[in-house]
Amino acid sequence: WSSDVCSSDLLLAEFRIFGDRYRFDPLLLAAQGFQESGLDQAKRSRAGAVGIMQMRPETARDPNVGIQHIDRVENNIEAGAKYLRHVIDTYFADPLIDDFNGMLFALAAYNAGPSRIGELRRRAASRGLDPNRWFGQVELEVAREIGRETVTYVGNIVKYYVVYRGLAEQEDARKAARGLIVAR
Repeated sequence: WSSDVCSSDLLLAEFRIFGDRYRFDPLLLAAQGFQESGLDQAKRSRAGAVGIMQMRPETARDPNVGIQHIDRVENNIEAGAKYLRHVIDTYFADPLIDDFNGMLFALAAYNAGPSRIGELRRRAASRGLDPNRWFGQVELEVAREIGRETVTYVGNIVKYYVVYRGLAEQEDARKAARGLIVAR
């Protein structure tokens, strides 16, 4: 997460709190934060996006999100997580889309816009692709119509996610091993 273990633990706790609250895998949420800003709350974009999740103030103020003070870490992460949940519930609430693919579509929508990704799902289906799966399916239509940016964006997040999951599993194994040693 960072060289500062304490702040890393606190940051991970925020991702867990809001990932759990908004039913979005906390490590996938953290991976998106890394893609967006390198987990740097001080980051600002030319387009006005703020903080770790690179949330635009007008998006955070939208009634569907309604989070103020996104210059604060916890509010920024909450706004990002709440927006992703809104996107899933509004645009990708199809029982044929599993939870993981729903999150991937939401990430793609975070980058390219939810209406655009919804339309590209429909186009993918008309071309014989599975509109309910991102990898190797809708991602192909997105690459064809938008270009590589959104495909690379989602792919990078998934790479970071795999690394974060591996680190979390190693930490869990270390804790379990320590527990066995202490129990002896």
